[in-house]
Amino acid sequence: MSSQTPSQTVGPFFHVGLIRAGQELLVSERIRGQRILVQGRVLDGAGAPVPDAMLEIWQADASGVYNHPADPRRAQADPEFLGFGRAPTDPNGEYQFKTVKPGRVPGIDGQQQAPHINLRVFARGMLIHATTRLYFPDETANDTDPVLGAVPDPERRSTLLASAVPGEDLPTYRFDIVLQGEKETVFLDFSL
Repeated sequence: MSSQTPSQTVGPFFHVGLIRAGQELLVSERIRGQRILVQGRVLDGAGAPVPDAMLEIWQADASGVYNHPADPRRAQADPEFLGFGRAPTDPNGEYQFKTVKPGRVPGIDGQQQAPHINLRVFARGMLIHATTRLYFPDETANDTDPVLGAVPDPERRSTLLASAVPGEDLPTYRFDIVLQGEKETVFLDFSL
């Protein structure tokens, strides 16, 4: 009987090979827009923390421009904001990253999307990463966002909404990610 080797499975090598100090800090003092803190936990289907997961963060700047060659407005992007980072989970499955609240971006069909942060989750035992989005609870644009609108069940749609954490100096949002089970976060397939 054969067993999987490290080349056939993902992890637990994130902290050694992919995580570098400071990647969870996507902002500087000179950045345009509202700096925010995002924190949460990555949990398995039984509700246990995933201690060695990694999140890749990809988002537009405060004006809704991606610092990427595929964005035709790239020349207008905030030069102080890369729009990409990585955040590891700790032994309790907790992660956090500092970023800027993104602006609205046009979708493939040109329709404006609500402000959101794209997240890819890598974890031990996941042969393929999982992609999700974090949306902000205080955005009226959520009502017309084409991706949120594609999730018909309001209970499932709520797994894409962060919650505001009151009483913090820096605006803070909590976004827990559940990898499977009854309260599984909605994961998206953008390859279609």
